Amino acid sequence: MGLVNLPPSRRGGGGLARPWTLLDLVSFSLFSAVFIFFLLVFTSLGDPLAAAGRRALAHSSSSDPRQRQRILAVFDAPANFLVRQHLGESVEPVLQACSAEEVDHMPCEDPRRSSQLTRKMNFYRERHCPPPGEAPLCLIPPPDGYRFPVPWPESLHKIWHDNMPYDKLAERKGHQGWMKEEGPYFIFPGGGTMFPDGAVQYIGKLGQFIPIKKGLLRTALDLGCGVASFGGFLLKENIITLSFAPRDSHKAQIQFALERGIPAFVAMLGTRRLPFPAFSFDLIHCSRCLIPFTAYNGTYFTEVDRLLRPGGYLVISGPPVQWPNQDKEWSDLQSVAHALCYELLAVDNNTVIWKKPTESSCLPNQNEFGLDLCSENDDPNEAWYFKLKNCVSRVFLEGETSVESIPKWPERISTPPSRLSLIKNGNDIFEADTRRWARRVEYYKKTLGLKLGNPEIRNVMDMNALFGGFAAALLSDPVWVMNVVPARKPLTLGIIYDRGLIGVYHDWCEAFSTYPRTYDLIHVVGITSLIRDPTSGKSRCHLLDLMVEMDRILRPEGKAVMRDSSESIEKVARIARAIRWTVEVHGSEPESHSGEKILVATKTFWKLPSSSH
Repeated sequence: MGLVNLPPSRRGGGGLARPWTLLDLVSFSLFSAVFIFFLLVFTSLGDPLAAAGRRALAHSSSSDPRQRQRILAVFDAPANFLVRQHLGESVEPVLQACSAEEVDHMPCEDPRRSSQLTRKMNFYRERHCPPPGEAPLCLIPPPDGYRFPVPWPESLHKIWHDNMPYDKLAERKGHQGWMKEEGPYFIFPGGGTMFPDGAVQYIGKLGQFIPIKKGLLRTALDLGCGVASFGGFLLKENIITLSFAPRDSHKAQIQFALERGIPAFVAMLGTRRLPFPAFSFDLIHCSRCLIPFTAYNGTYFTEVDRLLRPGGYLVISGPPVQWPNQDKEWSDLQSVAHALCYELLAVDNNTVIWKKPTESSCLPNQNEFGLDLCSENDDPNEAWYFKLKNCVSRVFLEGETSVESIPKWPERISTPPSRLSLIKNGNDIFEADTRRWARRVEYYKKTLGLKLGNPEIRNVMDMNALFGGFAAALLSDPVWVMNVVPARKPLTLGIIYDRGLIGVYHDWCEAFSTYPRTYDLIHVVGITSLIRDPTSGKSRCHLLDLMVEMDRILRPEGKAVMRDSSESIEKVARIARAIRWTVEVHGSEPESHSGEKILVATKTFWKLPSSSH
C-alpha cells in the first residue's frame, strides 16, 4: 500500500523512460534557475544583462510618471519634511546617476527622437524636446577618465582626449588641419576644410577686403563651424564669434569647440529662425557650411540678411562659389544677393565677400525669387520657435544700427545703444544696471572669493542676462559669456549685441542646446522667475528639472551663482544638495537693499562605479 504501481518494463530501468511528473518539472526548473544564477553572477556572461538592467532601471525610475511625481513631491514638501532620521543622523534625498550611455545626452537633440522626423528643410536636425514632465530626473555622469579641462589659452590648441574620446572627426578631418590625436591630447592646428593652411592666414586674406583690425567689427556668426577654429583665432582681433553647427555625423564638433574655450552652441538653420534678434552680427561667415542659401526662393538668404547688421559683411567660402558642376547654384546666389542690393567686394577662388547696404532695402524690385519686404506687423526680433519667412526684414531705427554708426570697440560696451529708445526710461535703467553689476562683480571677487580672473573659469553663462551687465563687468577677465534672454521676458538681446556681447533666446523649461559639461560657471538672478508664467504667476515647470539641466551643462567642480529671495534660495539649496553640489549661502553686497541672498554652489566631481561603464 502506498506504492505507485508501474508497468513491469519500467521497474528495472529498462525500456522507455518514465514520463515526467509535476514534481520533476518543478525540481528541474529550480535547479536550472540556481545554475543560471551562479553562471551570471560569477562569470562575465552576466555583464551585458546587468548593464541592460541598469539602463532599464534608471529609465524606469527616473522617467516613470509615478516615480517622478514621488520625487517631485519630496522637494515640494516643507523643508522639515525633507530630513529623515537614520541612526541619529540627518539624511537628505540624493538624485541617482543616469547610465553611462547617457554621458553626452542632449535632451532636445536626441537622435533617437529626431530620426523619426521628416528631413524636409532639415526639420529633424532642429530642436525637438521631450514633452514636459518626461525628462529623466537623473544626473549625467562624466566619461571614464575625465579630468579638469586644459586652461585657457592653452585649450585653444589642445584638450584632453579622454574628456571626449571621439576619434572620428580627427580621422576624417585631420588632413585638413581640423584636429589630430597626439598622446593624451587632441591637438588643433587651426585649419579648416576651406583653410587647411590655418585660420590665421585665412583671416589675413579676408582682412584685405574687410576692416578686421579697426574696431568696426565686434560680433560675428560662424555657420556650420566645425571645431570653431575660425572663431577661436578671430578672438585675437577682438572679434567675438558665436559658432554653431548641428548634432550630425561629425560627432561632437560643438563639444570640441566649447572644450577649447570658444563660444559655440548646437543649432540648425532649417524651418525656424535662429534664436537671435535682428541685425545682431557685424560679420557672418560660412566656410563650406553647405547651407542652400537660394533654396525655397531664397528663404535661407533672407534669414542671414535678418541677422546681419546694416553695413555688415557676408563671407561664403566653398560650394557653390565657383565650384565645379554648380554653375546654376552660384548664379542663383549672386542673383539673390543682387536682389537685396548687396555690394560685391571680392571673389577670390572659392570665396565671395559681400557688404550689406547701410540704408533700407532696395526692395520692392523685380527679382526672380519673388522677394519683398516683410509686413509692418512683422517683428524681426521674434525668434524663439518662429517659422522662417520668405521676406526681407525691415530696418528699424534706420541710420542708428549700422556698422558705421555704432561706436567702435571697446567704447560700444559702455555706450547706451539706440535700441534703448524703444524702452521707457531705457537709458536710465541701462546706466543704473551697469553701475550695479560693477559693484556686484567686485563683491563676487573680493568677498565671495570667485576666481573670475583665473584661467580655470573660461566658459560662463548668464541665464537671465537683461542688458548683459554681468558680462560687461567681466570684460577685463579671460572669459566669454553666453548671455541668455528668457523667451518670455522682454526681448533685450538686441541691446546685448549692440554692446558687442553675444547670447541667445531660450526658454528654461526646456534643455539648452549644448553638450554636458560645457560651462565653468553659471550665473542667474531670479532663478524662480525663469520658470514662472509672467501672466498667471504659476510655475510652468519644476525647479528640480531646471537645476538638473544646470547640472548637465556645468562641468565637474564648476561653480553656480544664484541670486534670489531668501525663500527661493532655501528651495534652491535643498535641490542643490540633492544633485550633489556643495552649497554656501551669503548675504548680498552692502549697497544692496533688496534682501536677496546669494547661493554659491560647487558641482562635486563624482564618477560612476567602474562596473557601470
